[in-house]
Amino acid sequence: MASFLYIGGTGIISTAAVRRSIELGHQVTVLNRGQSSSKRALPDGVEVVQGDIRSPETVREALGDRSFDVVLDFVAFVPEHIDTDAELFTGRTGQYVFISSASAYQTPPAAVPVTEETPLDNPYWEYSRNKIACEQRVRELDGLDWTIIRPSHTYDQTSLPIEGGWTAIDRMRRNLPVAVHGDGTSLWTITHTDDFAVGLVGLLGNKAALGEAFHITNSDPITWNRIYTELANAAGVEQPDLVHVASATIAGVHPAWGPGLVGDKAHTMTFDNAKVAALVPEFAPKIDFTEGARQMIAWYDADPGRQQVDPEVDAVISKLCQIPFMAAKL
Repeated sequence: MASFLYIGGTGIISTAAVRRSIELGHQVTVLNRGQSSSKRALPDGVEVVQGDIRSPETVREALGDRSFDVVLDFVAFVPEHIDTDAELFTGRTGQYVFISSASAYQTPPAAVPVTEETPLDNPYWEYSRNKIACEQRVRELDGLDWTIIRPSHTYDQTSLPIEGGWTAIDRMRRNLPVAVHGDGTSLWTITHTDDFAVGLVGLLGNKAALGEAFHITNSDPITWNRIYTELANAAGVEQPDLVHVASATIAGVHPAWGPGLVGDKAHTMTFDNAKVAALVPEFAPKIDFTEGARQMIAWYDADPGRQQVDPEVDAVISKLCQIPFMAAKL
């Protein structure tokens, strides 16, 4: 049994990893600010300590002089966050795990499938550039053995992967069109958090993972048309009305969606998972998106209070869906 400290621990990917760690008999401590999301309950057996990683003195007070076999930070986004971790945990853990992002890879990729040797270069998305800078800082650490993890698009039952979220599902249920970026045929890798957790936890405490970077993803990419259609089918809509709009056009109409589209989702992204599979033989994603879509819709349908329709987003989608028809009249 090993001791793990999760910084965060109640997010989409961290909750499943905590659960997997407990199932395997590890001692798990979660450090957060005491504002855990009601969406995701921590399993029995988890020790929760209250502290704000952005205020190191609260972490020192919460943890005292304790040490851990593994420390994982799910909420480090800029290099200064890495500096804080190094200050707090150098000499107090055998493995420091930084959760980066597969969006840090070259975008668009020069070749697919992407491997861990693919260059890190995303000029379109500040979030990704910050993760790249964090990775550089991790590699410079002295006295702290590290592992870098790059999740791709990872989801649980709460996290609809489409622009517009529940508003788009509501539109499909009302037989209204929804906008899909590009022509909907680009391939996208989308991974259930329970599958991701198998790969991640399998790397914890593994000496062969030290000084290495890994992505952990599904190896069965699907098109965006299928993603929307599977969600529609799970919501009881046999044939959704999908209107295809260029990603750059969507970004122009609704800039908030721009970086995530132009800097990530607009491009075909497939991954070679041979590196993680070599160290974690049990990593073999089993949950396909048909099942994932059913889980999502069931979660939202279980509580009508979760089904929040945003009128502004609804208006944006409506406007986007009119663009191809307006262009056709010119």
